Amino acid sequence: MIIEGALEAPLFTSEPSDTDIAEFQAWVREAGQALYRDLPWRNTRDAYAIWISEAMLQQTQVSRVLSRWERFLRHFPTVDALASASSADVVEEWQGLGYNRRALALKRAADICSAEYAGRMPEGVDKLVKLPGIGDATAAGITAFSRDVPCLYLETNVRAVFIHCFFRDAERVTDKELCPLVERACPAEDVRGWYYALLDVGARLKKDHKNPTRRAAAYTRQNKFEGSRRQKRAWLVREVMAAPGLSSAELLRRLNVEERKSGRDGVEGDEFESIMADLAREGFFHREGDGWLA
Repeated sequence: MIIEGALEAPLFTSEPSDTDIAEFQAWVREAGQALYRDLPWRNTRDAYAIWISEAMLQQTQVSRVLSRWERFLRHFPTVDALASASSADVVEEWQGLGYNRRALALKRAADICSAEYAGRMPEGVDKLVKLPGIGDATAAGITAFSRDVPCLYLETNVRAVFIHCFFRDAERVTDKELCPLVERACPAEDVRGWYYALLDVGARLKKDHKNPTRRAAAYTRQNKFEGSRRQKRAWLVREVMAAPGLSSAELLRRLNVEERKSGRDGVEGDEFESIMADLAREGFFHREGDGWLA
């Protein structure tokens, strides 16, 4: 199958027949084969390596993850290696991927796996979701791609395919409506290949058509990063790691220099203290005297 121009998909009702499901499966397989992306994390069944890829891909573009996944694994090749590292080292290696809290969650989950599962990832969605930072989709991804067993993997690209094909004119489509279809369509064998096909088809659909996930009840538009509280948090994390021991006054002064360089108003002391309190509570750094350390 050669796909030229926009990807055209078969359309069904939200209550498809068995014949409809079979037709849908055949189309996904065929289109997925033509659109297959040979991504490095698809060439392993190691649950730890797959977990790292799933965590990175949660809110970061594939193109950025491509240059960072293997590098992260070189630094922390096993669960035990990640558990043995300091939180500061993990966060530093995570820089550039965004949402630094994911790095701390990885570290905390690795600590648990090292202590309670002999340095291995637990098997089964029910056990995986109990680890910090691992939700239903990540747990299912780890399970499907490492063990090749049927499970309910509903992430943004998968959601896009099912909304486009089964809810053509619907708005605010809920996961409660989608989950039975995702489960029903999931094959008993080659689950890895099935979900890889869905991911690649979904990625293409979102390029060729108005993004179907915008019609999902779960969809939220990401706020602008520039000038946001999230940007200030990220800058402060980098600054404390680069120059440990800086006082609050000096950090605020440096932050405001950067803000004004970008044409924005300076940060008020109350907002700065609120951000620092959040970062300290989340485990990014702590205070010693008047200095901040990662």
